[in-house]
Amino acid sequence: MAFSRRDMLRYAAIGSGAVVASAVVTPGVAQGREVLGTIVDYSAGVPSPASIRSAGHIGAIRYVSDRRPGAEWMLGKPLTAREADALLDSGLEVVSCYQFGKAETADWLGGYEAGRRHAQRGLELHRAAGGPDDRPIYASIDDNPNFEQFTTRIVPYLLAWQEVVGPANTGVYANSPTIEWASAVGLGAFYWQHDWGTPAGYVHPRANLHQKGGGTIDGVGIDVNRVFTADYGQWSLTRL
Repeated sequence: MAFSRRDMLRYAAIGSGAVVASAVVTPGVAQGREVLGTIVDYSAGVPSPASIRSAGHIGAIRYVSDRRPGAEWMLGKPLTAREADALLDSGLEVVSCYQFGKAETADWLGGYEAGRRHAQRGLELHRAAGGPDDRPIYASIDDNPNFEQFTTRIVPYLLAWQEVVGPANTGVYANSPTIEWASAVGLGAFYWQHDWGTPAGYVHPRANLHQKGGGTIDGVGIDVNRVFTADYGQWSLTRL
């Protein structure tokens, strides 16, 4: 897919306003939001649903992506139908996310073509695990990108995701500046915030989820994510 100079200028113009807005936000302004519960994410293994529940969490956000070559430790990738059924049967929520690469192999660096490939594979694994077609998959921007990287790489990457899974089913995992830029140009319907490059203590008001803290369950390293909205992409809200 080719993006014209006019397209790039449009995204830059809209997004530059978001840059100004994000620059004047006071850290902590969103801290008064009610936390509705916590969900965990993990990739090194698969804790038992009973242990997740006993640790006080209401669900898990799980990878519908393959293990990276050389990352044999990622025993928790991808989510399987068996694991999803066990979580759901235990009364826990399930949410889908996608991340394959990281750092110099970050998914978004491949732009549009990578976005289509990743979205197609993510949707395939999501469906194989039992994920409903009307529930989102969070695409990962596990970085602290600058605005030029956003307009030239991340915009086409997320547009490709929206073409494959639909705008209403595209989630974005990113820091608060990237969430600000993406939401300003209509990319993503759900947002999961991480804190790399986020002002200290700040939670973006559009964030459905916020990754904050970690630990272990059944010896498996986990991250803990705060839930801020009644609908944060969980499978149980399917209308199908």
